[in-house]
Amino acid sequence: MNNQLPIVTNNYCPHNMSQTTTDSGGHNNKDSLSVRSTKPSPVMAMMAALIMLGGTPAELNPNASWLNSRGMWLSYVVAVLALHLILLSYPFITVAMVWTLTNVLHNLVMFVLLHVIKGTPWESGDQGRQRKLTHWEQIDDGIQFTQTRKFLTIVPIILFFLTSFYTKYDSIHFVVNFAALVLVLVPKLPHFHGVRLFGINKY
Repeated sequence: MNNQLPIVTNNYCPHNMSQTTTDSGGHNNKDSLSVRSTKPSPVMAMMAALIMLGGTPAELNPNASWLNSRGMWLSYVVAVLALHLILLSYPFITVAMVWTLTNVLHNLVMFVLLHVIKGTPWESGDQGRQRKLTHWEQIDDGIQFTQTRKFLTIVPIILFFLTSFYTKYDSIHFVVNFAALVLVLVPKLPHFHGVRLFGINKY
């Protein structure tokens, strides 16, 4: 009696694992083991991406472009106008004083928001490179003379001219308003990008 051992060949593919045996008669006996391919669900893929990014938004630094959003410029102008109307509602404040207060308060707030506060209000995906930059230095990723930068530069200049006109170019009002204008214009110059005068606000 002639006994022959079957010849076993393994054929492997990612989606189907099969084992084929060949007997002495040359017949193939195929036993298939089906292996399902596991694909991660969209929710799991999103969670994995957020974990890799440390929970950051899709954009590396939204602080650089949120002022370019639709309606932001109009909202900014409306906010300045609302401040002016609120000050006008006080009967004991003169019109000249209202314009000066509007100009000075606007420039002080914008100076703090754009040129004093540094970093981002959320965890950015740039590994802390924006931590030492002010909001103005982050706008449009530091590119100079963009539309947003021009808009934020022109608004205080127009407000200064309006204030000077309605205060009838009074010397005291002029000095105060001009000082407030210089406070917000000088840090916007390209030569002062990343510069900290006398080490102020360096860290």
